[in-house]
Amino acid sequence: MSKYEDKIKKLLAKMTVEEKVGQLQQCGPSLVGAFEVSFEELLDMMFDGRISKEEFDRLMGTAKQDFHEDDLRAGRVGSYNGIGSAAQVNKLQKIAVEETRLGIPLIFGYDVIHGFKTITPIPLAESCAWEPSLWERTGRIAAKEASAAGIHMTFAPMVDVSKDARWGRVSEGAGEDVLLNGLYGAAKVRGFQGDNLSKEDSIVACIKHFAAYGAVEAGRDYNCVDMSMQRLYEEYLPSYKMCIDAGARAVMPAFNDINGIPCSVNKWLLMDLLRKQWGFNGMTVSDANAIAECVNHGIALDGREAAKKALEAGLDIDMTSNTYIKYVEELVKNEEIDEEILDRAVADVLRIKFELGLFDNPYQTNEAHESTAMLKPEYRALAREAAVKSMVLLKNEKDSNGKKILPLEKGVNLGIFGEVAGNGDEMTGAWAIGADSGSCVSILDACKERDIFYQTGTKDNVDEIVKSSDVLLAVIGEKKDESGEASSRAKITISHEQISLLKKLLKTGKPVVAILFNGRPLAIPFVAENVPAILEAWHLGVEAGNAILDILFGDEIPTGKLTMTFPNATGQCPMYYAHINTGRPGGKSKFTSKYIDAPVEPLYPFGYGLSYTEYEYSDIAVKKNGDLYEASINVKNIGERDGEEIVQCYVRNMAAGRVRPVKELKAFEKVALQAGEKKEVTFNIKAEDLGYYNWNMEYVKEAKEYVFYIGGNSKDCLEVSIKD
Repeated sequence: MSKYEDKIKKLLAKMTVEEKVGQLQQCGPSLVGAFEVSFEELLDMMFDGRISKEEFDRLMGTAKQDFHEDDLRAGRVGSYNGIGSAAQVNKLQKIAVEETRLGIPLIFGYDVIHGFKTITPIPLAESCAWEPSLWERTGRIAAKEASAAGIHMTFAPMVDVSKDARWGRVSEGAGEDVLLNGLYGAAKVRGFQGDNLSKEDSIVACIKHFAAYGAVEAGRDYNCVDMSMQRLYEEYLPSYKMCIDAGARAVMPAFNDINGIPCSVNKWLLMDLLRKQWGFNGMTVSDANAIAECVNHGIALDGREAAKKALEAGLDIDMTSNTYIKYVEELVKNEEIDEEILDRAVADVLRIKFELGLFDNPYQTNEAHESTAMLKPEYRALAREAAVKSMVLLKNEKDSNGKKILPLEKGVNLGIFGEVAGNGDEMTGAWAIGADSGSCVSILDACKERDIFYQTGTKDNVDEIVKSSDVLLAVIGEKKDESGEASSRAKITISHEQISLLKKLLKTGKPVVAILFNGRPLAIPFVAENVPAILEAWHLGVEAGNAILDILFGDEIPTGKLTMTFPNATGQCPMYYAHINTGRPGGKSKFTSKYIDAPVEPLYPFGYGLSYTEYEYSDIAVKKNGDLYEASINVKNIGERDGEEIVQCYVRNMAAGRVRPVKELKAFEKVALQAGEKKEVTFNIKAEDLGYYNWNMEYVKEAKEYVFYIGGNSKDCLEVSIKD
């Protein structure tokens, strides 16, 4: 129990039912103006082509924001989302504290996914650093900036294990592995919340999307999830649990259903598992309009029934659907919902407000503080470090002189192709809604700053640009709005126009470097086969251009490793390393589990990434010490440059009561090695962590033999077995 329980009880005793329901109402500013439909309908009209972008912009020019101040004064609003301005936050907070009957302060939430003003790499990119301390540090600066703008809570981190690259929201998480997602999420929780939630530079972390949203069928956003409970417990739930254990104070249920029960009304998920089994006593916040959408799911006849089911299931805050504010007061007064259920939900919200220190200090920032808190030089420096560590070198062949194409020599003349090379705003990636236009450094910006000679070209003037260029940079991939929410893709390939450009560049005989900007793994077999050097740059944030040149010119050495598998073709999705073997594993024989028109192996495996140096692995060994397996290996830097290698340890149970994945990541370490240096790397794996759930949902640790795999990626490993 928290130290605030007595205060919560006393406050609840003073509240009317209407005021209690008001604490569960989260709204955002509504756009009103000279248009006859809702803002949401106006957006749909633009996306559907019923009105042009120009007409949409014209109508939006007449709009203004309605902050629902009258509802706030009546005690019918407990929190807001989407407001990131100290002046507006304090204006609304003043109404709540000074003009409502009980003076209960507001919580302001915002989507601070990968930075507020100092935009850092998208989470999928940053996860490729395999560095929890980095993830925590970038979360900390995001919290400092966001809190300076009056924000108390971020709807992050997303720790949905994502194995299907078609799903647009893979950009928001740490990829396909449950351990990496959990470590990433826990680090972000620590970074956002700091060491004391009541400090003015700390914000509440709201983990999402609970649960298994990354497993939506066919990779299609908002779709259903149907899986065994064993798989749910082993491959999806642990990442959320690691965030709860790290102290996350809020949880957002997912849009999807799990095995037929939408998460928003899933009592087993929100009460039995989250609260009773895991001991969570924070607050739950619905996703936008998710409670009302339970009618579309077909589990509630109308909004009234949806509100009842959601509240009874343990969903505290209703984000923007207005079902609670419309129906819950009547449901309680008619005794269709026990008031104790309402009180429990309100207590969850009040508890967080006390923990944030809002009752003692409701105005935790001001405009003067806000104006000096953003985009500090040290924040940009960290964003640049994160961007460097997030990039993955996928290919680096030798040129006609026998020298590796990357790094480039100083003084080289560049021909740069691709429309986003000069568009810094494209570097933010998905869900960077606080970003200021012009704050991101593009590749061209960085070239100008360094006085690098370059020319920009298109597929129509390749020959002209090539004459005075030593190296050709092809900037290809996805624009930022091609990944993220509501951006699932049936084909995760690059466009025909980009392939055509590459073919023209390759015909020139000049070295070509492909720089990929994207928010998901792409199926790029033509690029992988034909382009001699490929740098996966993702969407890197405010320091993108500078970081890319740091890598291209060798000022920094690439260290990133993929956290999602790259398939050869879209039709292979979902493709992931921790799959189970069938009785006929894919191979050369016809009658094996494979496609007849695609390779068995992925284009680039999970954990893959090259460097400007090379590493040699030797002398793998494993022994058991009590309840620990001690696995060790020697790693030597056999190249000419100092570097850092991400050493990965995988385990397979060779014969269990349920078929097990061919490999499961159990540990990793980023090891710094000078040129010529050799180190022994040791991993201590708990026997407890090698168990699984049997047919009866009992956690067991039975095994006849384990195989340990250690290497630089999930495919290229040394292996050793040990009898249990």
